[in-house]
Amino acid sequence: MKDVRLNNGVRMPAIGFGVFQIPENETERVVTGAIETGYRLIDTAAAYFNEEQVGDAIRRSGVKREEFFITTKLWVQDYEYDDALRAFDLSMKKLGLDYLDLYLMHKPYGNYYAAWRAMERLYMEGRIRAIGVTSFSNERLQDLFLHNEIKPAVNQLETHPFFQQQAANTFLQQEGIQHEAWAPFAEGQNDIFNHPVLKEIAARHGKGVGAVILRWLNQRNIVVIPKTVRRERMAENFHILDFTLSDAEMAAIATLETGRSPIYDDMDLPTVKGIGLHKIHE
Repeated sequence: MKDVRLNNGVRMPAIGFGVFQIPENETERVVTGAIETGYRLIDTAAAYFNEEQVGDAIRRSGVKREEFFITTKLWVQDYEYDDALRAFDLSMKKLGLDYLDLYLMHKPYGNYYAAWRAMERLYMEGRIRAIGVTSFSNERLQDLFLHNEIKPAVNQLETHPFFQQQAANTFLQQEGIQHEAWAPFAEGQNDIFNHPVLKEIAARHGKGVGAVILRWLNQRNIVVIPKTVRRERMAENFHILDFTLSDAEMAAIATLETGRSPIYDDMDLPTVKGIGLHKIHE
């Protein structure tokens, strides 16, 4: 398993498994399958409502805790300082863990300065090995680390062939912040698995389109966390290091950039309001 070194020296697997939108009653079974396939980076969130089931799968796997790299996320509703501390404790209780490998702020809205300072405290207390953010623009991310003590280790961004985040990737590499891709398959938008450019490259290598997309991201030094409930897809998504895309193939995929997200527009005011005010608990 290839890994990456974060800016605080912590090693993070380059290929992980996401559990967004996996139903609560299926999560333990699916995560168990991912662990048996070889995944050790498991990415969940308080807002996914399946932390407890992820924790059950980890605990029952028989794999040593130190072999895992577990990520969860703090929701916007809990961005006040004391709320963030309580939310972290609740996530840890649900996961059944003594420490967390990576804690992320889930969205760049609300009082994320207060949340970040709570996360800095948890990090300095040794309860979290690394802290980071999700979906932060370059401007907001720079502002955050210029005015706080600890620089984020990770920025998890929507990144896929239709929305490639070239400027963000350049900035993150310059600043020593690890780029991690959420929705690497664009949540199936634009019929991505049947795109002729991707299908042609996949056929050339004897791989599926999903593997080609993940390898393309991997060759850009981006950590990936694909999600699937099918065991055969888990294996396909995990085994992406036995082939290499050529410069011409990388360039061909670069032409698929649309310059906008097919999932949601984070400049759309109703969308931003809906996310910012969304509550996951009373």
